[in-house]
Amino acid sequence: MHNNQPQYDALAKISQQVKYAIDNYKKHGLLANQFSNVVIGGLGGSGIGGRITKAWSADQFPIPVEVVSDYGLPAYANEKTLLIVGSYSGNTEETLEMYNDGKAKGCKMLVLSSGGKISELASADGLLIYPLESGFQPRMALGYSLTHLVQIFGELIGKDLKEELNAVVEKLAVLDSYREDAEDIFAIITKNINKKLVIVADAAMEAIAIRFAQQVQENAKAEAFVHTLPEANHNVIESYYGQMDSVFLFLSTARNERVGSRFEFLNSLLEVENNKVIHLQIQEYSLRSMYETIIRLDFVSLFMADQRMVDALNVPNIASLKEFLE
Repeated sequence: MHNNQPQYDALAKISQQVKYAIDNYKKHGLLANQFSNVVIGGLGGSGIGGRITKAWSADQFPIPVEVVSDYGLPAYANEKTLLIVGSYSGNTEETLEMYNDGKAKGCKMLVLSSGGKISELASADGLLIYPLESGFQPRMALGYSLTHLVQIFGELIGKDLKEELNAVVEKLAVLDSYREDAEDIFAIITKNINKKLVIVADAAMEAIAIRFAQQVQENAKAEAFVHTLPEANHNVIESYYGQMDSVFLFLSTARNERVGSRFEFLNSLLEVENNKVIHLQIQEYSLRSMYETIIRLDFVSLFMADQRMVDALNVPNIASLKEFLE
């Protein structure tokens, strides 16, 4: 079995990451009504914080928000666009392309990074850089980028989140209860460890579902897929016949009664054919519950890596791809 303790050690520092981002936050002095839209650019562990922030702010943010994980920006990006680009290493080639495209299009730009080429460019261009401490893998440094992003968005709508985030720091200082919750979830997965993991989420939890799938893929080297309700009820549901080579995790809030009814129907549909379904419903959708859910599911991904006897730290296929592209 591989020793995955470094990943557990990194996860244990999530509270310190959040506190660092609070203590090192720099006011940007901008308001949402100064812009036509916001684009968040980033990939992998550096991009998922943008998706989570977009979902969290959806019911209160007054202008469109898009998350881009690609080379370059949409055609509509211009001088009325606030572009927030994040690259943990500072050298992600797609993000560097987005930076250059944003500069050429005249976007107002903010940068999140621990250094690298993008920090050099941003410094030379006189841009505000939100610092991320180095020494982590990007996917294990979410506490930095997510906390910076929610503060950036909070300031854009005139909302001070410091008290709420400090409460998160306090709650995440000791992770024993979250690990125990994760063990309960894993107790079901462990009996189906070689099956595909299908995460069914509502819109509010879609980004956290994607985060969990990414962690399962990178840490446990296992297949994981995300389907979102209600959309998946108009297509994917037609693949749910008989006993399937999958274990299902339902990740939902109580925000929409009709979507709740859809989860209830899906549960009956799957369980009548002896498919295994795990339920994780978030009763109170808040910054705190988002961080707590991420922690629980990160633990699950590491437990899966341990049982599958794989190295959660290293990603040989990704490394090979980078060598090929070079």
